[in-house]
Amino acid sequence: MAEAIPQTYADWRYCITVECGIPLEAIYVDSRIAILSSVDYEETRRFRKLYGDSHWQRVLAWFQQARDDLRHS
Repeated sequence: MAEAIPQTYADWRYCITVECGIPLEAIYVDSRIAILSSVDYEETRRFRKLYGDSHWQRVLAWFQQARDDLRHS
């Protein structure tokens, strides 16, 4: 992966599962969706401030795609 911040779902998934060694299991994916979906969480506010709203929305969509992948596997 050339970019430090993933720009595609495939790059993001590789970053999470291979580089970070985090399995995209349902409990993890659902918890990330819950946190990133709530603008009231401090963690979500920090993420948006650091990476911007476009990337926040992209990452949230990638977690939702990962959840869909889990449901169809």
